[in-house]
Amino acid sequence: MAIRHLERTVFCVLILLAGCSGKKSEPDGGDEAKVVTPVEVAVAKRETIQRTITAEAVLYPIVQANIVPKISAPVRKFYAQRGDHVHAGQLLAVLENRDLEAATRESKQLYEQADAGLQNVKSATLPDDLTKAKSDVTAAKQTLEAAQKIYKSRESLVKEGALAQKVLDDAKVSLVQSQSAYDVAQQRLTSLETVGQAAQLRSSQAQADAAQARYQSAEAQASYAEVRSPIEGLVADRPLNIGEMASSGSALFTVVDISRIVARANISVAQAAFIRSGQAATIKGPAGEVPGKVSVVSPAVDTNTTTVQVWVEARNTGEELKPGTTVEISIAVGDVKDAVTVPAAALLSSDEGGDKVMIAGADSLAHEQKVEVGVRDGDTVQIVSGVKAGERVIVNGGLGLDDKAKIEIDKGGDKQ
Repeated sequence: MAIRHLERTVFCVLILLAGCSGKKSEPDGGDEAKVVTPVEVAVAKRETIQRTITAEAVLYPIVQANIVPKISAPVRKFYAQRGDHVHAGQLLAVLENRDLEAATRESKQLYEQADAGLQNVKSATLPDDLTKAKSDVTAAKQTLEAAQKIYKSRESLVKEGALAQKVLDDAKVSLVQSQSAYDVAQQRLTSLETVGQAAQLRSSQAQADAAQARYQSAEAQASYAEVRSPIEGLVADRPLNIGEMASSGSALFTVVDISRIVARANISVAQAAFIRSGQAATIKGPAGEVPGKVSVVSPAVDTNTTTVQVWVEARNTGEELKPGTTVEISIAVGDVKDAVTVPAAALLSSDEGGDKVMIAGADSLAHEQKVEVGVRDGDTVQIVSGVKAGERVIVNGGLGLDDKAKIEIDKGGDKQ
C-alpha cells in the first residue's frame, strides 16, 4: 500500500510540471512597452526681466555702544536692566567712589585757600606794600634834604673857622647815609611798581590755577563713578551684578540703537558691480519683508572671501528685526531686455555640475540640455544659453527623468 501511494504522488507531481512547462512566455513588446511619464511644460519666452541680486545677510544695529567705565570699582547700584530703553545721558549705574569724593572735597578746600590768597594779594598786600614804599621814599628824601642843609651850613662855618673839621666830617657821613637810605627806598618802590608787583601776582595766580586744576581733576575722577549712556537705545547686555568689580577694561553695558537696522552681506565681485549706494532693496526676515536701501558698498574686495560687503539699511518699526538674525536681502539693480526666460521650476542640477533643463521635444521624448543661467527674478530665470524662445521646458515631472525618456504632456496644456 505504501508503494502504491508513493507512485500516485510522483505521478501528480509530473503532471503539474508538465503543465507549467507547457505555458508560453509573453512577448516583451519592445519599445511599445516603454514607460510613459506625464509631465507639465512651460514655453520659454523672450521678455524684459528685472535684474535682482539676492544674498544672505546678518543684521546689525545702526549704532552700538559698549560702555566701559573709566575707573575700576565695585558696582554700588544699577539703574537699568537688560531690555530697558534708555536715552542719551541717562544714568545707568553708580560705582563705589567714597575715596574719590573725599579727595574732591580736599582739593576743593585747597583751591579755595589758594584763591583767597590770590584775592588778598590783589586787594590788600600789594597796595599796603606800595603805600609803605612810597612813605619810605618820602621820609628818606626829607632826611636826605635835611642832611644836605646841615652839611652846607657846617661847611660854611668850617671855612670861617667857627667849627672844627671833625664836625663837618660827621655831617658828611650823615649825608652819605641819608643818600643811601633814599636810594634803597626809591629802588624798592620802583620794584614794587614794576617787576615785584607783576611777579607776585603771577606767583599767586599760578598757585590758584594749579589748585583749581587739581580740584577739577579730582571732581572728574569722582564723576567717572556715574556710568551714563552715550546714545539712545536698548540695553542689550549687562554682565555684572551689584557688588561685583567693574573694570576699566571691560564693558559694563552694551546699548544698541535698533530703530534702524543694517543687513550686511558678502556679494560676489561680478554681482557687486551692478550695486550702487541708494538703490532700493528689501530685507526678508522671519517677520516678513521690510523696504530699505543700499547704504554702503565696500570699495575694497575681501581677500579672504573674494567678495564685496554690501550694507542695506531699513527702518525697524516695532523693533521686530533683531541684531544677529540671518536674513535675505534683495536689491533691484535694473532691467535686462530681450532675455530668454523660463520658470525657476524648470532648473535641475546636472550630474556633471551646473544647471540643466529637460526640453519636451516634438517626438514626445525628454531631451536633457545643459544651460547657463543669468538673472533670477523671483520665480523667473534668464537662460543665457541652452534654450531658445518657444521651446517647451518641463516644469513638473522632470526630476529623475532620463534623457530621451518617453513623456506625455499633461492635458492641461502648456504653462504660459
